Amino acid sequence: MPINWPALVVFVLLFALITVLGFVAVHWRRGDLDLLHEWGLAGSRFGTLVTWFLLGGDLYTAYTFIAVPALMFGAGGLGFFAVPYTIMVYPFVFVVFPRLWSVARQHGYITAADFVRGRHGNKWLALAVAVTGIVATMPYIALQLVGMQVVIAALGIAGTGLWGDLPLVIAFVILAAFTYTSGLRAPAAIAIVKDILIWITVVVAIVAIPIALGGYAKIFAAVPPAKLLLPVPQGASLGLYSAYATLALGSALALFLYPHSVTGVLSASNRRAISRNAAFLPAYSFLLALIALLGFMALAAGVAKAPEFAPLVKEYGPNSAVPALLLAMFPSWFVGLAFAAIAIGALVPAAIMSIAGSNLWTRNIYREFLRPDCTAAQEAKTAKLVSLVIKFGALVFVLGLPLQYAIQLQLLGGVWIIQTLPAVIGGLYTRWFHDRALFLGWLAGIVAGTAMAASQQFKPIYPLHLGGWTIPCYAALAALVINFIVVIVLTPILNAVNAERGQDETKAAHYV
Repeated sequence: MPINWPALVVFVLLFALITVLGFVAVHWRRGDLDLLHEWGLAGSRFGTLVTWFLLGGDLYTAYTFIAVPALMFGAGGLGFFAVPYTIMVYPFVFVVFPRLWSVARQHGYITAADFVRGRHGNKWLALAVAVTGIVATMPYIALQLVGMQVVIAALGIAGTGLWGDLPLVIAFVILAAFTYTSGLRAPAAIAIVKDILIWITVVVAIVAIPIALGGYAKIFAAVPPAKLLLPVPQGASLGLYSAYATLALGSALALFLYPHSVTGVLSASNRRAISRNAAFLPAYSFLLALIALLGFMALAAGVAKAPEFAPLVKEYGPNSAVPALLLAMFPSWFVGLAFAAIAIGALVPAAIMSIAGSNLWTRNIYREFLRPDCTAAQEAKTAKLVSLVIKFGALVFVLGLPLQYAIQLQLLGGVWIIQTLPAVIGGLYTRWFHDRALFLGWLAGIVAGTAMAASQQFKPIYPLHLGGWTIPCYAALAALVINFIVVIVLTPILNAVNAERGQDETKAAHYV
């Protein structure tokens, strides 16, 4: 594809703007960035509005903008599961996460693993939570780069070797520099710009594209009937009905267990900011529903068969649907704005994810096991350096390995991170679970979930066979059930043999 110069100019100008903003953010609500709490959580100074932008930028990523419409484009209605799961998650956040914020503020916790260490008194359980968080986050960062790769290629900057990879490398060098300098303040400031650009892009697209295609009736008429609705289950199987429901429920339970989500929550200035955001963030779920419809619009526009997009479609498959649609429907300057929104939508979550991962490494591995006597300045310095390693590790992963590996590992990341739910969410409400049972339950869930995913060639749905019925189920949720069974069975056994329990440093008053 030839270089689209007007779009590229707009893209570069907006990228330059957020680069400057990322470095200037060091002066925003200034604190001592030689303290991990200031660098990694911005001193927990963000109010309701900034937290709304930060969590929106954190959870609704470039890969979301590319992958959800791509799933609708390729698989049809099944891809819409992303919308109900982001609706289901916020009542869960409203009830649960103000408790986490309160106890974290009381004890200076920076990560979920910090809380697990304090609540259950077991450093090995905390290590399991920390390692799970880091490993689950790495492929998530890599997939943000995939979103950026697609729009860079759609601008006409493609090829092999250094020329093909250089724009991505430059973007991540900039990301690494302003994250190192400004910490969480940088992605928080940039998230405001990113979200404004995304809202502009989507609102214009859902009005202008249907007008150009003859209305929504014609768009839905152009979609093959098999892609509009889930097929009715046949025989003794729940078919895609159970797959859809368990994907939505499992994804909702897992979303706020990811380290970057916890980081966004703990950066809030008070627990009421968390409650308010649980009420306001469904606005992004509405936005996501509109984004998902872009996949059907791409089908109606016939971008997959357009010869001018053939190289893009060949290289990126369904992930090319949204960029090709925007190129087909809008003038170049608006394409540049939209592509910048997607690319910036990769940088914001990638920055937060790398910060969250480095917080886990520093607090729960380096300080706990390697340097218990480290100073606050050494702790912050280590976190900054580790954030660089995480970012460039993800970059090497994307540039050096096939895309399918990143997708498969991200799937496993979801299977793994949900296994921390009994220790983290359960721990917010009860001390009944024995810490050793929680560790063994976590291990059982990790092994079972990984085996289920591997048996299906790393596809998310596993066919459970119960009582003569086949129940296609999200592997992460099935593994979580095994996790809970192990914990519930072993806890009374361990109590009966007087197995030593870790000490709880929290009190009931710390959660409110």
